[in-house]
Amino acid sequence: MADYEYLVLNFGREVQRSDIRRTLTDHAEYGHWELARTRTYVGGLTKTWLRRRIIRARRTYATSGV
Repeated sequence: MADYEYLVLNFGREVQRSDIRRTLTDHAEYGHWELARTRTYVGGLTKTWLRRRIIRARRTYATSGV
């Protein structure tokens, strides 16, 4: 199973959709984030969850005492 790290972005009701789209595009393009979930609440708050896979480095050499 893959491990992910999450980033939650909150946008108020005064933020236009084009600005939200631009922000999410920048995070996806430069930070390698992908859209996990978006919720728009009654008061106009838009909450967006972004995720990206955690890449863990693996040891490539043997640990035997040489």
